[in-house]
Amino acid sequence: MSKNGKVISRESIIIRTSILGIVANVLIATSKVIFGLLASSIAIVSEGVNNAADALSSVITLVGTKLAGKHPDEKHPFGYGRIEYLTGLVIAVMILVTGIEMLINAVKLIFNPEELSINYVSIAVVAVTAVIKFILGVYTIKMGKKAGSSALEGVGLDCRGDAFASIITIVAALVFVILGFSIDAYAGVITSFLIIKAGAEVLRETVSEILGRPGEKELAAEIYKEVRNTEGVIGAADMMLHNYGPDAWSGSVNIEMDHKKTVGEIYQIIHELQLKIMHEKNVVMVFGIYAVDNDSEFINALRKYIAKFVSANEYIKSFHAVYIEPGTNRIYCDLIVDYKLRDWAGTKVAFLDYMKTEYPDKEVELTLETEFV
Repeated sequence: MSKNGKVISRESIIIRTSILGIVANVLIATSKVIFGLLASSIAIVSEGVNNAADALSSVITLVGTKLAGKHPDEKHPFGYGRIEYLTGLVIAVMILVTGIEMLINAVKLIFNPEELSINYVSIAVVAVTAVIKFILGVYTIKMGKKAGSSALEGVGLDCRGDAFASIITIVAALVFVILGFSIDAYAGVITSFLIIKAGAEVLRETVSEILGRPGEKELAAEIYKEVRNTEGVIGAADMMLHNYGPDAWSGSVNIEMDHKKTVGEIYQIIHELQLKIMHEKNVVMVFGIYAVDNDSEFINALRKYIAKFVSANEYIKSFHAVYIEPGTNRIYCDLIVDYKLRDWAGTKVAFLDYMKTEYPDKEVELTLETEFV
């Protein structure tokens, strides 16, 4: 990430955006609470309280980013990057609690309404802050994606949601000013549901990160391309990527290599690959080795035969690790299947029966697996 030739770190992006969010939300919250109290509007006050919570969310994001940047130690050898996911979890809970409290207050006002004193000045304040919140939300989401920060994205989604909620508040205020009829409490209910929805979305995304998403497809594709384009590597599969924070990755991948290569030759290839991927992608990779005999007519015919089965089956994506154990009649093969496949046992039986048709004297050891990235 660079600007005017200067490198902008991921941490700098999060810090700058968070500080901007703190300042903007404090000013917006103060103005809304003041005008909301003057107008006796629960909808406007509720928005102000939520904006104050947004400022606190930005503070938490800021602190979480600083803590996540701590260096690895004996207790946490992979660093503290996952603190950012906990930060996102805290923000999600805060948004949900704010939304629920607003909902309770709004429902109470439905049964015990209060006199409103809304005017066009109050409406103008809400309208201006809505525009500011929308711009701030879009910008924060953009910066969150750029920095790979789910917490920052969550703050941005909440800000953007606040802008949409403000439209409801404005409509309710205009109805009161023009028609003299108050729907403020009902607007507060709708606003609270929008906030709860935003909190639920942030919570879902954060929990998904904590449970473990599949590795980033774009990153995996780049590594696969790097590995497969390396001289001496025949094929690659079974990649796993694990993150210990948004920018700290480790992984493993199985590569197919000519069975005639020596250990020294294989080591040289793998060592150079590890260093290149680590320096260019910031990923520490471990390699597993499959020996492949591309000079064998029998192996080549076998691979073509298996490829026909794969192409004829919708839920089988690819195959690899075709190997004949020396001195035996045992064939090994791995099939990569789609997550949508439900009948694993039936697929395995179908493949084994298919193999017996052409190779009745062979014992086939089949492994079914899914892609991890």
